[in-house]
Amino acid sequence: MLEPLFNIFKIPDLKRKVLTTFGLIAVFRIGAFIPTPGIDSAKLMMVFEKMAQTAGGTLLGLFNVFSGGAMQRATIFALGIMPYISASIILQLLTAVIPQLERLAKEGEAGRRKLTQYTRYGTIVLSVIQSFFIAMWLENPAHFQGEIIVPYGGLAFRLITIITLTSGTAFIMWLGEQIQEFGIGNGISLIISAGIISRLPSAIAQLVGLISFAPETRQVQPFTLMLMAVMFIGVIVAVILITQGQRKIPVQYAKRIVGRKIYGGQSTYIPLRVNQAGVIPIIFAQSLILFPATIASIIPNQFMQNLASGLASRGIIYNIIYSLLIIFFCYFYTAITFNPIDVSENMKRYGGFVPGIRPGKATAEYLDHVMTRITLPGALFLSIIAIIPTLISAGLKIPFLVASFFGGTSLLIIVGVMLDTVQQIESHLLTRHYEGFMKKSKIRGRR
Repeated sequence: MLEPLFNIFKIPDLKRKVLTTFGLIAVFRIGAFIPTPGIDSAKLMMVFEKMAQTAGGTLLGLFNVFSGGAMQRATIFALGIMPYISASIILQLLTAVIPQLERLAKEGEAGRRKLTQYTRYGTIVLSVIQSFFIAMWLENPAHFQGEIIVPYGGLAFRLITIITLTSGTAFIMWLGEQIQEFGIGNGISLIISAGIISRLPSAIAQLVGLISFAPETRQVQPFTLMLMAVMFIGVIVAVILITQGQRKIPVQYAKRIVGRKIYGGQSTYIPLRVNQAGVIPIIFAQSLILFPATIASIIPNQFMQNLASGLASRGIIYNIIYSLLIIFFCYFYTAITFNPIDVSENMKRYGGFVPGIRPGKATAEYLDHVMTRITLPGALFLSIIAIIPTLISAGLKIPFLVASFFGGTSLLIIVGVMLDTVQQIESHLLTRHYEGFMKKSKIRGRR
């Protein structure tokens, strides 16, 4: 592992990309500590610490995860990159139902740039809406047990908050695009991962606080600590296997003679991922299941408060509903992003076919059947990973912040982003004839 790390700095272009990425991420982390004007950050952090003890509580708790703790400090990056993620997901869903957007998606680079521009516009609109409701939420002392978070509220405070938070989100979006262009890895994903990883020192501090050399004051036993370490490694290995898992559909291309040249005739495959939807189903399910708690904190309705308190208990009913929502959104998002008809038509256009399957409709039905079957284990795995932090927190009596690194959205994002970044660095190293991270065994034959 050390040799490939040293090799990174032997390649000027790769070294520049890596250092640029770290520099832009450092800018993001600095901005996560610049406060928004007019807010008592100390009191707000106290409220969020209480929310963290009950596993997040509302959608604002979910925002706090993706913003790397910027939400609980009400900094200029309080919204984080969530508006961009929401705008991207909404545009993907609209592409499947609006023919004009679908045509843009098929126009190559020009269409992709147009859709990216629409995503930026959507990000700004969502940021304005979300920052307005956050300003309203911060002004109401009833949401903070009577504590006054905003000493001087009103229209001026709301306008300043909207401008500040929207500008912060736009700047984060720009940082992600700069990392994508001049750095290494997916810029937006790296920013999300940096925010999640920034919570790791707090989780370790809480865990260390539960460990004591005196047996009478010790809250976490040595056996429990060893069990947590084994579970942590096991969950990471399982996440890597499922993230990388795919079903390879063999494809054969017929030979074509164009002039004096022969094209085609080669064999390849279509990789169908077991976890085609990624982390999106967990985000959808988490947002939907936390929505009643968010509404109950804003609107004093007895039914919504009872529903929110029932879901906040994170009991059997919560875990069942949460798991079913994840499975549903896995199939829903996979159906939106993977179109077997388009895949089969593209194969047929270039003379490709699946051995034993007729081109056209039969191929589309076969691909749809295979994707439906392999999506089930991926969806079940996601639902298990999502509820692991709740089970660990309740079973081992540890804070939810510590348990959140054993599964759920945080671990899936971190592992997925790290795998993608390592693969990109690996390709740079191998292209320049350097040893990569994944060493292949050499089998020597007889001389």
